[in-house]
Amino acid sequence: MEIIKVQRDQVIARKNDKVKYWYLIQEGSVIQKFEFSEVRLEKNAIIGILEKDIFLCDYVAGEDTVLAGFICENSTDLKNILTGQEKIRNVFLRAAIEQRHQMLCLYSDLNNKARQFHMFVETVYNDYTTFCSKFKIEEQSFLRMEHFNPLEMHHKAEQWEVNNSISIVKNYMQEYLQLMEKDDSLTVGAIMEAAAQIRRFTLGIGEMEAYLSYNKDILVGESGNDLFKLFFDLSIKTYAKKYNIEPVTKEITLIAKVAEKLNIYNARMLARRFNEFKNYDYDGTSDSANGETPRKEIDITTEDCLNHILEYAGYKDDDSEMICKLVEEYQNMPDMTSTSNEAYALRKKLTTVYYDIYYKVFIRAVKDESTLTPILEMFLNFGFMDLSFVGEEHAKALYELTAHLDICSSDHIYTIYEWLKCVYRGEKQASKNEFDMDYPAYLADLKKSGEITQEQLVEYQQDKEKRVEFEIKNMFTSVNKITYGKITTFCPILNKMDLINAIDKMLVTAEKLENALNEIRKVDYSVFYREVLFADPDKGINYERIMKEVIPDIILMPNAGSRVTMWQETEGVKNDTPGRIMFPIFTALDLDDLMLGAIGWFRWEMCRKIQGIHWNDVREKSLTAEYCTYIQFYRKNHELSADAKEKIKNALARAKNNYREVFVKDYVSWIKFESKGSFRLNKVSRDILIRYCPFAKAVRNELKANPLYQASISKFDVETAKKLQRYNSIYDKYEKAGGVITPELKENLLFYQM
Repeated sequence: MEIIKVQRDQVIARKNDKVKYWYLIQEGSVIQKFEFSEVRLEKNAIIGILEKDIFLCDYVAGEDTVLAGFICENSTDLKNILTGQEKIRNVFLRAAIEQRHQMLCLYSDLNNKARQFHMFVETVYNDYTTFCSKFKIEEQSFLRMEHFNPLEMHHKAEQWEVNNSISIVKNYMQEYLQLMEKDDSLTVGAIMEAAAQIRRFTLGIGEMEAYLSYNKDILVGESGNDLFKLFFDLSIKTYAKKYNIEPVTKEITLIAKVAEKLNIYNARMLARRFNEFKNYDYDGTSDSANGETPRKEIDITTEDCLNHILEYAGYKDDDSEMICKLVEEYQNMPDMTSTSNEAYALRKKLTTVYYDIYYKVFIRAVKDESTLTPILEMFLNFGFMDLSFVGEEHAKALYELTAHLDICSSDHIYTIYEWLKCVYRGEKQASKNEFDMDYPAYLADLKKSGEITQEQLVEYQQDKEKRVEFEIKNMFTSVNKITYGKITTFCPILNKMDLINAIDKMLVTAEKLENALNEIRKVDYSVFYREVLFADPDKGINYERIMKEVIPDIILMPNAGSRVTMWQETEGVKNDTPGRIMFPIFTALDLDDLMLGAIGWFRWEMCRKIQGIHWNDVREKSLTAEYCTYIQFYRKNHELSADAKEKIKNALARAKNNYREVFVKDYVSWIKFESKGSFRLNKVSRDILIRYCPFAKAVRNELKANPLYQASISKFDVETAKKLQRYNSIYDKYEKAGGVITPELKENLLFYQM
């Protein structure tokens, strides 16, 4: 047990962090934060009890708080914590029951809110169509209703669970606690059962909040493409026709009241939108109280999208006409996927034009994002250029998606447009080009060859537009083609031939990617850990290597593709900077499989970078060195059977003698099958992987009894225990010398306990 003191508003754990401790609140309180909701956890509540491997929400100190940290990964750990601790047993059990009830209350509240929201939106839209018919006013197009459906829950709370929880908490808490404390099995069972239920309820809460977040601006939102605006415009037209507008204004007032009551909107945004209505002068000549013209929504089914994009990019008439003819020629091809020389030449021309348009649109948009329209966002994020390429249904779905692009972003996941904005602002370095040169190295090379002067080099280093141009010409053009998958027939314009499923099913969201990434981290716990240096000479540590986890950046390319590429293992020279993995923004393939292949690739390249020129030198022990030796000399290896050697030969042939590709296939088998006790690898490759890509403790414990793993896992556990003992000794001396055990040092210690 470790005592931890945190200050008010300090983050204790973030969503998607690994669960390393259960925290018992000894003093103070902690806020459990969801997107719209929060739960206050008071003294004796437990943080981490509802999670399994990954935190499902944020936890922030509500005041100065004291926590007791327990390492608790499974029921065995829990039993060890509770054995002989009568007081703690009661505290843990009561916390599990009370926190389950808290989650059920929040779940029920959100469930009612989600159902009421759907019913209200449907009713309000029906009222709108009724009013339009009554006042003989043409209905405005509102395509969003076509994609608005009730919530379908995957993680449900059953009514019997609600009733059971109420009965225990309200009527029989003491009797229940006394019964469940009679022996360890009952206590542990009751806590773990409650924890599993809380986890399911929390996942359900996440589903409901995601539904409300995705759909909330259909009622009222920042963009103005909502029911509130439909009724506002209807009131203006109704007044102009000399009808009584009171029924319409009552509906507007009702929308305002319901929106405020839902408590899912930004208060300032609501106040601004509602004040426009309250202050509107129906007898004046302006369209709104502040003199601004309400935004006119674009009808995607009738708009000339290509010209819309070209005009924004600033092309003159002759250039626009040339581009339109080029696009039309491509579209009229009998077979767009033809591999003929003529088809290849046409696609090449179109590709060059596309990236020129993209650069011009991006530069204008990044300087003034208020000028962006949904069509431009469709172009920048999805590669959309015209309705004729994708079809009406897909175009409508893409148009709707532009209002919810936040679902494709997180702290380390970006759409290509968001990524380029980060490069433009200098928040992220431009990626390396095909010659493995970053932007500064590229400029230095230009100066060396005499293409630019020293003055130009200094100027270009600070030039935002040049930096983005480098990123587009190098990373974007290459990776967009790679992630598409079919390099010989690649064209960057989004096409319905590639949209083989519904947009929402093919969309690669941040949540899907986080889940895929976390599934790997649960098994290969060390995959993103790197050695970094720690030194504090005044306190006795001159030089020490500690482990730090660095999650890679993921960038979504604007295509419907079938491949993933690991573009960079780190951002720059330093090993503790995030790598870059590129996904298509739409795919019909299994994301878990795509992610697994990318992480295997990352494992290989990260080792190569760390080892430098010794990456395949077996005298310098490493993953790549040992694996290269194993593949290179497999024919002479007496530990391999004839059948195993034949499989290696075939694997090399399929991989065209690329050792990395052979390793990635083995890594996929290692994570998908070997971790579950289903054997796919030979003795030699298994021995390499178990040493350099070890399983997490929970997986090791499951496999330890198997003779194929027993010796290797026991050896690994012994070596890890020695390292842990060494660091504990170092930390003790460091603390006695006045040093403070920082979160980074704690993370290193926890690494050797995983």
